[in-house]
Amino acid sequence: MKNYKVEAILFLFFAFLVATCLAQQRHTEILQNDWKFIKGDPSEAKEISTNTSEWESISLPHDWAIAEDFIKDGDGNTGKLPWKGQAWYRRDLDLSAIKKEEKVFLIFDGVMAFPKVYINGELAGQWDYGYNSFYLDISDYLDFSENAKNVLAVHVDTREHDSRWYPGAGIYRKVSLVTMEPIHTKIWGTQVTTPIIKPNYADVRISSLVKNETSEAKKITVTQRILNPEGNEVANKSISHVLRAGEENYFEVNPQLIDPMRWDIEHPNLYKTITEVKVDEKIVDVSETTFGIRTIEFMPDDGFHLNGRRVQLKGVNLHHGHGPLGAAFYPRAMERQLEIMKSMGVNAIRSSHNTAPPEVLELCDKMGVLMFNEVFDKYDRKADIVDTTNFENFAERNIRNFVMRDRNHPSVFIWSIGNEMHDVQANYNNGFKRLHTMLNYVRKYDHTRPVTMVNDVLDNAALRHFDFYDVHSWNYGRRYRLARQMEPNKSVIISESASTVSTRGFYEFPLPEKKTDFTKSLQVSSYDFHAPDWAEIGDDDFMWQQDEPYIAGEFVWTGFDYLGEPTPYTNRTVKDMGMSDKEAARSSYFGIVDMVGIPKDRYYLYKSYWKPEEKTIHILPHWNWEGKEGENVPVFVYTNGDCAELFINGESQGKQCKSPSSKNATERFRLMWKDVVYQPGELKVIAYKQGKKLGEKTVKTTSEATKIKLSADRKMIKANGMDLSYVLVEAFDKDGNLDPLANESLEIEVSGAGELAGAGNGNPQSFEPLQNDKVDLFYGKAMIILKSGMEVGTIKLKVRSDNLKSDTIKIKTEK
Repeated sequence: MKNYKVEAILFLFFAFLVATCLAQQRHTEILQNDWKFIKGDPSEAKEISTNTSEWESISLPHDWAIAEDFIKDGDGNTGKLPWKGQAWYRRDLDLSAIKKEEKVFLIFDGVMAFPKVYINGELAGQWDYGYNSFYLDISDYLDFSENAKNVLAVHVDTREHDSRWYPGAGIYRKVSLVTMEPIHTKIWGTQVTTPIIKPNYADVRISSLVKNETSEAKKITVTQRILNPEGNEVANKSISHVLRAGEENYFEVNPQLIDPMRWDIEHPNLYKTITEVKVDEKIVDVSETTFGIRTIEFMPDDGFHLNGRRVQLKGVNLHHGHGPLGAAFYPRAMERQLEIMKSMGVNAIRSSHNTAPPEVLELCDKMGVLMFNEVFDKYDRKADIVDTTNFENFAERNIRNFVMRDRNHPSVFIWSIGNEMHDVQANYNNGFKRLHTMLNYVRKYDHTRPVTMVNDVLDNAALRHFDFYDVHSWNYGRRYRLARQMEPNKSVIISESASTVSTRGFYEFPLPEKKTDFTKSLQVSSYDFHAPDWAEIGDDDFMWQQDEPYIAGEFVWTGFDYLGEPTPYTNRTVKDMGMSDKEAARSSYFGIVDMVGIPKDRYYLYKSYWKPEEKTIHILPHWNWEGKEGENVPVFVYTNGDCAELFINGESQGKQCKSPSSKNATERFRLMWKDVVYQPGELKVIAYKQGKKLGEKTVKTTSEATKIKLSADRKMIKANGMDLSYVLVEAFDKDGNLDPLANESLEIEVSGAGELAGAGNGNPQSFEPLQNDKVDLFYGKAMIILKSGMEVGTIKLKVRSDNLKSDTIKIKTEK
């Protein structure tokens, strides 16, 4: 017979132990809600007694400019949005669960720019570089007296920031309030390395920086408990030291793992070490660090090797913005970007050109995506370096935060200390000294990865700046060739490739004779033959990598379109064409997918080459060319097949095959029928691979659209005020065919347990506000982004148009 009384006592005892242990762990609160915001610089904004009843109530993340009206004659290079200015953010801090003797920190993942942080009216700290994470100890500024009010106020000032794209403005990433005991592992203080990796074991080195902020010396024991990818404990090792009052020191152990599971792009296995800090046998601090076990190596003549095998880097550059969301960072938006890129064959991204949010690294770890981790664009006001900045101090603290925060992520395979810095490449104004400073600080905080600088001035390689860093990284046009000739013992990364430009769904005739044949249409033809004079089309980069095996891979400029940098329709170029600032675009044409994530034709070209094992058959253009009957409309097919036969209304237009040895890159990777005579009806292609039918695809001439169809990427999202559902809007004709020319205006109505987060259509010339309840179809498509609230329920989206049958979709939210 069971002794239920004994079992109950044991249960309560163990519950008490668990509760006690949990109570002793550090506590992290995300300060997401209950913020007040005001543009400008009102006097007394930092004071406790300030009346904020007229301030706007907001939640984080927050980009104050993204919802504003576009400035039509503004600067297209930075998105034609009003991001320059000052603003204040405020919220109360609840200290009811915090003990006075505990240490309290604020971690800011990113604030654009020059934030000054006040606690109860006093300046607790400040930062400059708007893309980097930083933290502050605010313990001494808090008031623990009874009924005291504690106020956090942050002043943000973007007036001194400079940018080549839309940077956003405000507290655009999360803010965390972290509480811990006076004896603790410092923030980002644990480093995990794997100095020896064999098939049957791995030696792991774990070093935790622990600080004693009590008033007396203490004997401290640090235990590292390693959990494998299944969550089972596979190693446990401890070490003890005495720390004097105010002292900090490293506690290092070297456990060995048997038969380690490697992190790889195919199988991203992740381990975790739980760091327990004990004083007098009592656990006073617990933190967790995720890591992976893998080897990386650059071979001079054989590119990049991961876990001992050659891996060609199939990468894209991604800016920090998320289209209609602006700079405001939502983890789901980034996860979706990576999903779309991986579906195309991407295995690596470059964080161009700034410190990414920490969640980006976490997602890359989990999803098996390699990370070219870059910290700066230029060493000037684009990095918030101003005339009064002490460069040495700036470099030390920014590189420290950047590397210490990210160094445990297995996805990070290389560090980059900057991009296209002409003064550094030319050794102007002590350029090499500044380069050396940055590199030294990276290597101080992480010696396990190569470091590089991204270059674009071919002739400056003669100065041998590559002697300072580990891998040749060059942008465009085989500019790496001199550096490679002078130093053949280093591999090459094409850190920016292509810069092909196009507009989704838009085609012009005839085909261009030169890549720079841009017209006054203010759009770029999606035949994928256009690029700026300093760049190339993607086929060229494919060919160079096939012919030069020492090239480790490429990072296409860019994966997604983004706000700003609207080449070829910048303010200067449109005025050169005889137009005005108003005609300059507000977003880029570079993306393989458009700004809201809808694939362009180029997506299928990359997929056909990067994922040869997956069937791809894509026809362009659409087949609605009223008025061009009897005229030439070239037809291209992007496929992983070798050959294809084209038919119009059942009549063969001939068979085309790729020419893998051609010096004309497009002939290697595309199938092109350049002399097709248009007639409405059905365009059909049958593709073949190794002589066997791969599949077929048809495109039909459609009638005008009659109805809207809504399709959500996810119909169930988290009720956390942060999760997103992307709803694709498409226009179909009476026969169920997508109308590729539909351009009707749509009205958006959202009700229930969420809200409209943004809407867009991929048109670089659209000046409709991005968080408005209206959006136009653009070549038959648009995208609406819904954000969850904090309550469980249903979000209802209805989209209507004067000329099209409306549609409704429901999204559930859950805890």
